[in-house]
Amino acid sequence: MTQKASFGPSTPASGPSRRGKKPLNRLLEDRFIEQVSFEEYRAKVRDVYDGPKGAILAACSVLSLHVPLGERLFRGRKFDLSGARDILDVGSGAGQIARHLLKFSDPDARITCFDLSWEMMRRARHRLKSRRPRYVVADLTLLPFADASFDCVTCGYVLEHLPDARMGLAELARVMKPGARMFLLTTEDNFSGAWTSRLWCCRTYNRQELRRTCEALGLAWQKELWFTPMHKVLRAGGICVELLKA
Repeated sequence: MTQKASFGPSTPASGPSRRGKKPLNRLLEDRFIEQVSFEEYRAKVRDVYDGPKGAILAACSVLSLHVPLGERLFRGRKFDLSGARDILDVGSGAGQIARHLLKFSDPDARITCFDLSWEMMRRARHRLKSRRPRYVVADLTLLPFADASFDCVTCGYVLEHLPDARMGLAELARVMKPGARMFLLTTEDNFSGAWTSRLWCCRTYNRQELRRTCEALGLAWQKELWFTPMHKVLRAGGICVELLKA
């Protein structure tokens, strides 16, 4: 049985190292989420996503090309869903990644979608129009699932809403079976990430620091994923990796 993390949900998290960040990026970033307690983070997420920003999230994901580009990763088996039996979609939002799961996972795979925002779960259910997923309102830092419940996890643009990545990653590691894989996509601390931070009231992550955090929690950094060869050349599109539960 995997131990839960020792840092408590009411403890204000220390922010990531800001050494090496360009001055303009530091100026643009919204640092609020780095400085609050976990109770305050929950209120902030619900405030942002229950409202107008949550209502336009699906459209923004299409306009930014994250939906079609993300579909290419799953369709081309860059992250292969074949053989997965119990899939957890973290922070499902408007169902952007869940739609790919319905399309490219095995027909008998069980899919669980959860989000901290009840309103976003309602929107996801409405958009997906599928009775196949199980829809749950839950908090990434306190998951209502048993240890070793899932053999596949998808987590797209969720981690940056936490005051401290360790709390969410530790919970995901807990509910993953040994050998389970995770598709992790999050905002990087570059210029485009700083704008994303400002728009969606979230934080950014340094690639190497996040890798060390994952590996300290038993989540091996298997391979980096890129939407297109151009994204790889330009180091654009955020941090997108496949993780393995050791």
